[in-house]
Amino acid sequence: MTRPEGERGIIARIRQAAGSSGDLVVGIGDDCAVYRPSPGRLNLVTTDTMVAGVHFDSAWHPPLELGRKAASVNISDIAAMGGVPRFALLSLALTPGFGSEWLDAFTAGFLAVLSEHGVVLIGGDTVQSAHESVLSVTVLGEMAEGELITRKGARPGDVVLVSGVLGEAAAGLALCRMGLARDPGWQPLVGAHLDPVPQVPLGRVLAASGLVHAMQDLSDGLATDLAHICAESGVGAEVAAEKVPLSPLLRKAAEICGQPPLDWALAGGEDYQLLFTVGEQEVARLRDLVREKIGRELFAVGRIVEGDGVFLVEAGQRREISYRGYEHFR
Repeated sequence: MTRPEGERGIIARIRQAAGSSGDLVVGIGDDCAVYRPSPGRLNLVTTDTMVAGVHFDSAWHPPLELGRKAASVNISDIAAMGGVPRFALLSLALTPGFGSEWLDAFTAGFLAVLSEHGVVLIGGDTVQSAHESVLSVTVLGEMAEGELITRKGARPGDVVLVSGVLGEAAAGLALCRMGLARDPGWQPLVGAHLDPVPQVPLGRVLAASGLVHAMQDLSDGLATDLAHICAESGVGAEVAAEKVPLSPLLRKAAEICGQPPLDWALAGGEDYQLLFTVGEQEVARLRDLVREKIGRELFAVGRIVEGDGVFLVEAGQRREISYRGYEHFR
């Protein structure tokens, strides 16, 4: 019996079999599915699953922060298309050993993030798991049809931008594995792993600007997520190593962990910043708009080119890094 090659192979087979319908604007293959409930309006739907031992480790991931993360990583998908999150569904498959205190803390964290973004929990499911706990969340959002940003649309000559420093969540995970989760000096990095922040306000500004050609959130690392945009847009990309934003604390952690800091940014994943492309002549205008609206800075890390694949340009050398981030079933 043969098995599809990796997570992308599995998704491709399902995508081919699923087909489409007239009301479906965006189907399998983007951050959200998008359908048109009425003229001029779009609804967005995303779902994500977290498995103990794969996506989180209870040895260092407290239930309150786990609840927050379970909500945030799904809301991030809505932000990645410029939408407004509205409703959520939560399904829990829990092992027999969980207690009321764990459940109360998890629920408090989950609901706190929903409240921060005006999202209402409307249902879900609860079952017992014989082995590992599994958390599954679905978030529904909405937006005006003319503002939708997908992974398609990147054009040769576009500048590739990110919304913040990269690699901090991966650095935080490495520190947790070293038993440093509670060390006060590392809390910004540990917090990036335990409690990421979805970029909803920025996503709305970018969508309303009309200047962004393609976008997604950074969940699997810059190398993989930019490769997704390139594949959907039919283009290639070059990333300038010296332009990838890395914090001084991350560089310090890299020395402690014996890890090249750039590797965390390219392949670590779970940053949940936004990755997007903009025409070169519009970059300054967009930067000024984002500063004015929400006081944020944007970082240009590369450019879209003809061809396919993602390439890192470092010290005069050019090497392909497509899909070097995390992937299930690899």
